[in-house]
Amino acid sequence: MDSRYFSDKVVEWYVRHKRDLPWRDTTDPYKVWLSEIILQQTRVKQGLPYYLDFIKMFPTVWDLASAPEQRVLRLWQGLGYYTRARNLHKCAKVIVSSFDGQFPKSYKELLELPGIGDYTAAAIASFSFKEPVAVVDGNVFRVLSRVFGIKAEINSPAGKRIFASLAEGLLNKEMPDSHNQALMEFGALNCIPKNPPCLTCHLRPHCYAAQEGLQSILPMKVKSKPPRSRYLYYLVVRRRKSLLMRKRNDRDIWHGLFDFYSIESFQPISRGSLQAKIRQALGENVRLDDVSISASYKHILTHQVIHARFVLITGKLDHSEDKNLKFYTFERINDLPKPVLITRFLSDHKSFYS
Repeated sequence: MDSRYFSDKVVEWYVRHKRDLPWRDTTDPYKVWLSEIILQQTRVKQGLPYYLDFIKMFPTVWDLASAPEQRVLRLWQGLGYYTRARNLHKCAKVIVSSFDGQFPKSYKELLELPGIGDYTAAAIASFSFKEPVAVVDGNVFRVLSRVFGIKAEINSPAGKRIFASLAEGLLNKEMPDSHNQALMEFGALNCIPKNPPCLTCHLRPHCYAAQEGLQSILPMKVKSKPPRSRYLYYLVVRRRKSLLMRKRNDRDIWHGLFDFYSIESFQPISRGSLQAKIRQALGENVRLDDVSISASYKHILTHQVIHARFVLITGKLDHSEDKNLKFYTFERINDLPKPVLITRFLSDHKSFYS
């Protein structure tokens, strides 16, 4: 299929069917960048309220750069993959300090910024500055794989090179912004992962997957390892109108967010063993007759599954192995950035800390 024909058909579809989204009404690189970072591994329906909140709270890159990290993380809470939020904040600081608040205008320069990879750099460069560089995201992988019958794995290095080369060859260099947005939207709304509406698709006569019945097979991916399970027993210690919490500073999940002291295992712990570990961690003066253990909370991450139980404790604290632990008032806790798992627990157990 001729590249110009392909581009024209997809853009034609886009003009008729595109969603009315606020980041499409502007070429402001700050807003384009913000939307792309938020929408990484996040559906538009979920990400849109966050985008609007960020624009309201931080209308310019200067506002974002000057904000405390905890405020940024708190606003991000619920989106997951918090490294995105930390890089977002770090990148804003670099743009302000090194570029006087102005985004670099080229793909190569954008790649040098924290948290900006090939996809995001191409999106900003083409949408805001009309640089002829192709955007390749999951939706684009799916469309190209099906239409052109590419069976290379989309998550393999060789496969990524094949798709990137094809995408560049198909790019309409006169209108790269419209071409890229159209192709992404076509994959998001029409060439969807399951049960795509092939019978009404105007690319059907030229689509390899539709002709061969391979829509459920393409695109192909290298199978990832199954996620590992972790069992966390959170010790929720109350002292009057405060709870004992810590800021996670290590290289583990949820870096920079607040949770409780935890005892971890790669298999469930019996109640007797758990009580011994609690005394070891919090001291002999903790009254274990006041202990209540919650039901299990399951939280699924990309490469691991968290099985958490919360141990509600009232008692005097002798010591702790974790020097980052501090008592925070209930009011302060509401403002702290927390993993969704912790927020779920607090919502379910308001009677314990209200």
